[in-house]
Amino acid sequence: MFKKSLTILSIASAFYLQAQDVTIIRNSVDVYSANPLSGSAKFNAMAGSMGALGGDLSAINTNPASVGVFITGNISGTLAVNNSKTTSSFSNAANSYKLNNADLGQLGGVIVFETSGNTPWKFVNFGVNYTNQNLEEYIETPANSSYKFQDSNLVDTNGNPVTGTFTSLGHAYDRTGNLTNMNIAFGGNYDNKFYVGGSLNFKGATIEQYDSSRLSLDVDNNNSYVLNKQGTPYTEDSNGFSVSAGIIGKINNNIRLGASIESPTWWTQYRTYSEVNEDNLGYYFDYYDEDRKFTSPMKATLSGAFVMNKNFALNVDYSLGLTKPKYKVQGPAETQLNDFFQSEYKNLSELRVGGEYRYNNFRLRGGYGISNSPFEKRANFDDLYVGKRETLGVGFGFDFKSFYVDAAYNKITTNSTNVYGDGNYYSLANNGDVEFFTNNPNTFTSKLEDVKNNVTLTLGWKF
Repeated sequence: MFKKSLTILSIASAFYLQAQDVTIIRNSVDVYSANPLSGSAKFNAMAGSMGALGGDLSAINTNPASVGVFITGNISGTLAVNNSKTTSSFSNAANSYKLNNADLGQLGGVIVFETSGNTPWKFVNFGVNYTNQNLEEYIETPANSSYKFQDSNLVDTNGNPVTGTFTSLGHAYDRTGNLTNMNIAFGGNYDNKFYVGGSLNFKGATIEQYDSSRLSLDVDNNNSYVLNKQGTPYTEDSNGFSVSAGIIGKINNNIRLGASIESPTWWTQYRTYSEVNEDNLGYYFDYYDEDRKFTSPMKATLSGAFVMNKNFALNVDYSLGLTKPKYKVQGPAETQLNDFFQSEYKNLSELRVGGEYRYNNFRLRGGYGISNSPFEKRANFDDLYVGKRETLGVGFGFDFKSFYVDAAYNKITTNSTNVYGDGNYYSLANNGDVEFFTNNPNTFTSKLEDVKNNVTLTLGWKF
């Protein structure tokens, strides 16, 4: 029964791949088009829901009008401590892997200029905010004896062809790197009723990625080999730019509404990788450098806040992607990617709710967010490549007049379908030479659960 189900999965997955490396599709959405939760402890504790409240540097990412809400200068820095556990389940087996890291999560400041005279503009402000998110992820899928394929192109030491059957002893996907974003924002306070702002957003991504399988070969006494996927490992350095604009309006003392829009992010991706080729002397490596132009979706956010009094505020944000990812066509690969996104990608949406309670100098915060998978459900696959994400945040803070300290805890859970296999793989001998080269014609899937536990600590100074 399992072998039959496995065949169905393989056929259905191949439909989605459309001859593309799944990691390109995954990174296009998960890295270059995502709304990452990364910022100050206050922002994280409220699950990033501050679009109609503002007054926090990291909220510039949601609504740049946030910078217009400040009435005093502010400098803050955030330490981010991350723990993640990724579990890949295949048939009745599962492998889990944990990662820990600590890094600078946020750094920024805002300068406030109070106006004079009879102008309704009360403040004109300038802010800079930098955020950093760790992209490290390791997925190890367990072995399964039903994962087999044959290769009729293998040769023995005398050059004679042999037919061998490979059996899976496991698969590993390893990604390291960082995603950064620097906002340069301008904002103003108009008559304490409207707050407007705009920002220039400079983004960067650094990725190093590995894709390998461990297989046994029956014609070689079932010895095991580690096979790297063709084109991996590779490094990718990318730069992106977008612009944002937003507004926050006070309807009355209790109700605030906000709206913002961010242009597409125009990315330039630089990749370095190697591929195995063959001539009459045997296998050899060719090394390549390439660049791609990628445009992530335009996004809009609508926000509403209820401010009961000076002690309690509640905010709701709803973000929606307005366009689809798109590569600049330089060859057949980009055409196939664009066709895939055009037919299979749906608008990415996210709902976030956050609240803050104040008692004297103490702050208590909480938030919840949920975002959908951007890929349509087909052939009983839920959350293919990039899954539904749920975020829970809690935190507290102390305000010491000029200085403040905030802390937050976030639990981010993502469930998705992991796709692997289907491609050319090569094995290296101990001396670094290519031992053999083979093609895996099958695509397989595992169920993936990723749980991130993040702790952030922010120190700030108001002046």
